[in-house]
Amino acid sequence: MAGHKIPVSTLVVIHTPDLQVLLLERADHPGFWQSVTGSQDEGEELRDTAIREVAEETGFDARRYPLEAWNLHNVYEIYPVWRHRYAPGITHNTEHVFGLELPEPLAPRLAAREHLAAMWLPWAEAAERVFSWSNRKAILMLPDRNRT
Repeated sequence: MAGHKIPVSTLVVIHTPDLQVLLLERADHPGFWQSVTGSQDEGEELRDTAIREVAEETGFDARRYPLEAWNLHNVYEIYPVWRHRYAPGITHNTEHVFGLELPEPLAPRLAAREHLAAMWLPWAEAAERVFSWSNRKAILMLPDRNRT
């Protein structure tokens, strides 16, 4: 499977205590907004995948902030346009959800090959903006997850 992505990924919803959510616009599909997401590398722990993807896509060091595994995973069909990245016959991905709480909306350092723009939105607006149902589902869980 060398050269192919593993069909296991992390989704990291980056948010503030008052539930502002960071969204990133995909470079390969302008207009598609999402949270940080990325595939697991061979032999990598899911938490390490989340930390690596946050660093690659935003420049943030997720080890400096509360990073919580939500013990939630979604299985979804990989969009046909992206299936060439996986081994032949792979059609579904298992996505593991994490939340990363930053103290305030910080400016990310975007990876130009991956993202065109970033914006912080209130959670309900962010949920409406993302293109992925699993990303929307995770963002909509934020208010209940952050009740004290």
